[in-house]
Amino acid sequence: MAARLPSWAWVTGLTVGATAAVVALAVQADHGPHPTAAVASPSASASAGAHASTRPKPPAPPVLPAASGVGRRIVYSIGGKRVWLVDATGKATRTFTVWPGTVNPQPGRYSIIKRIQSLKGSDGVEIEHVMYFTVASGVNIAFSNALDGSSPPPADGKKLGGIRMDKEDGAALWSFGDQGTGVAVVN
Repeated sequence: MAARLPSWAWVTGLTVGATAAVVALAVQADHGPHPTAAVASPSASASAGAHASTRPKPPAPPVLPAASGVGRRIVYSIGGKRVWLVDATGKATRTFTVWPGTVNPQPGRYSIIKRIQSLKGSDGVEIEHVMYFTVASGVNIAFSNALDGSSPPPADGKKLGGIRMDKEDGAALWSFGDQGTGVAVVN
């Protein structure tokens, strides 16, 4: 006659088997594709206290202009009011918006010709990380940032060639661009 197993042995065996199956399925699912679910916006009948737990993705930064050259360089888009720092492989490592003065450089290829740590800009604002790269309409064109981080609008009626940026972007540009670093200006 066969010996009968106690009920606790059956329960333990079934629990161990179910746990092993769940673990095996979880490992298999982790190695497979991960679907994403669309998040529906709350309807008018949703309670006022309910909030979506996901945030929308920030938009991707603008793509580096195709006609901006090759190699390590600084790219400045006049119309886009944006700068890209491009490494030797042609990959943009950083991009940021800028606030141009009243005089724009012509599209073309330039290089950093002079760097000055800090000075008073022609608009009277104390600036730092000044990097000159050309002259247009008798005005020096340079990248810089205000010491206090502000970006006041250019003074009416003045010819100003400063291309201003946020303080941390100015520091990044200063670290990236030495004298002789290429600057590509595009529309």
